[in-house]
Amino acid sequence: MLSMTAPTAGYYDARLCVAVSNTPQRCGPVTVDLDDVGQLLVHISDIAYRLEVHGEQLGVTLFHGNMQIDGFFAPYQWTGSQLQFTDVEKSTRYELRLGTRRFDAP
Repeated sequence: MLSMTAPTAGYYDARLCVAVSNTPQRCGPVTVDLDDVGQLLVHISDIAYRLEVHGEQLGVTLFHGNMQIDGFFAPYQWTGSQLQFTDVEKSTRYELRLGTRRFDAP
């Protein structure tokens, strides 16, 4: 599992915010599929982030369609329905805010 405070498994409407270096956050709507073992799939059109815990770090893999375009490990923290993680090497901060949980499968 991501952590003891990770939300319930399901399909969510959500908002992803990204900030590079000292720039303001840029946010937009996403959908999130959180499975029962804590892996998240975050979808933005044909871009997908796969988030999964590896020890004390969050493994982040970025896909465009079926092609992997990036991957990194990041420190992370769940606070309620909000997940924060940072790509230290690229000075990029991410904040994922889960919204309404859907009961229908995507």
